[in-house]
Amino acid sequence: MKYQRLRDLREDHDLSQREVADILKCQRVVYRRYECGEREVPVWVVATLAEYYNVSIDYLLELTDVKTPYPRK
Repeated sequence: MKYQRLRDLREDHDLSQREVADILKCQRVVYRRYECGEREVPVWVVATLAEYYNVSIDYLLELTDVKTPYPRK
C-alpha cells in the first residue's frame, strides 16, 4: 500500500525525506520505503508523524479526509 499522504504532508511542510527520517531516527532509505509502500509503516511511526503534522492517524492512513486530530482525553 502506498501512503501518498506521507509524501504530501512532507512536501507541504517543505521537508526532505532526510529531515523526516531524522525526526523518526531512521535512515532515509527506510523512510523512502514507507512513502513508496515498499515497507509496512509501524504504528509508532504513524503515531509520531500524526503528532508531528498535527493530523489524525485516520487522515494519515487515508481513512478520512478530515485532518483534525481527535481531542486528547
